[in-house]
Amino acid sequence: MTTTSPGQARQDRQEAPRRRPFYRRALEWVVILAIAAGCAIGIKTYLIQAFFIPSGSMIPTLKIGNRILVDKLSYDFGPVHRGDIVVFRKPPTDVGDPQVQDLVKRVVGLPGETISSAPDPACGSDPFCSGPVLINGKPIPEPYLPAYHRSGPGAGPPIRTQVIPPGHYFVMGDNRSDSKDSRAFGPISGSLIVGKVVLRVWPLTAIRTY
Repeated sequence: MTTTSPGQARQDRQEAPRRRPFYRRALEWVVILAIAAGCAIGIKTYLIQAFFIPSGSMIPTLKIGNRILVDKLSYDFGPVHRGDIVVFRKPPTDVGDPQVQDLVKRVVGLPGETISSAPDPACGSDPFCSGPVLINGKPIPEPYLPAYHRSGPGAGPPIRTQVIPPGHYFVMGDNRSDSKDSRAFGPISGSLIVGKVVLRVWPLTAIRTY
């Protein structure tokens, strides 16, 4: 049998961990959750935001139901490039569905460039058929497009010859025959661009970077 002296018992009681009051633990969890929520809001507001693809205007690159991540800082540190896929706020010249607030398209024309469509003899008088995109009179390579979207009926309506204003970008959907884009609402202001699409995260079997 072991015995404990009064002094040792007092020391044991002093060293034994004391259970924190419930209100203290609850307060700590509230603070932790508030910090986590603040970080999530900050990331969404300033860094990365997820978007859902509701339409087929970017097929085959992005399909209905895909989910993408947008880097909102991309253009704070570098220029917009031709070929970038961007999310932008709906321009005031787009009189489509008022419930649509954001759009996703590909940058095709840059500020100061003259953009147009090359003629395609196969189109005849079809107003919904056109040739390749011309920048300053020369066709641009678009390896991200299937051949039937580059020229002919799959290319959709032609681009009216125009000079893209300073600070504006000509954007188009990859599904050229089924995309309402700058051919309809004109070049968009760079101030409308939310960010650059950098990753497709859903479905998991089709994850890829851009």
